[in-house]
Amino acid sequence: MSTQPKHFYTLEEYFEVVKSSEEKYEYWNGQVFLMSGGTRTHAFISDNLQKAINNQLSNRCRVFSSGMAIKVPTVPPFRYADLSVACNQLVFEEIGGVDTLVNPILIIEVLSPSSQYYDRGAKFTFYQSIASFSEYLLVEQNQPRIIHYVKENDNTWTPNEIIGIESNLVLS
Repeated sequence: MSTQPKHFYTLEEYFEVVKSSEEKYEYWNGQVFLMSGGTRTHAFISDNLQKAINNQLSNRCRVFSSGMAIKVPTVPPFRYADLSVACNQLVFEEIGGVDTLVNPILIIEVLSPSSQYYDRGAKFTFYQSIASFSEYLLVEQNQPRIIHYVKENDNTWTPNEIIGIESNLVLS
């Protein structure tokens, strides 16, 4: 029995896939991965978070949904988060025909079974190469639990676990 060899994409091929599709794909080491749309619960949580954060932000900040690509310097070309926030002067760069946010300060991932290990591990590490990035939220779908990471002055990350629907989350 034989297996089909994997196709390794060039960045140019990846950009063609992105331009010709309604779906979101991420590129890593020649592989192209479909970023699943998530469940109804996932969408409900993302929508509620976006509204709640928007209501608390000043006019100098902007919340972006999952359609906004985020430039990740160490793992080109970009990644997609469920939500991201940028403040003050918004910086964008066009990469392969895709508008890409360069300076998010907060990135939020709503965890799903298929992506939670990636979101908790490699993706968090990738995001840490973004100079402006200072807060990361990992939001559970099946229980009222959030892990809030805050970047310290020495570039370490301190986690804070928020459990329960009566708990409060304070963002910097």
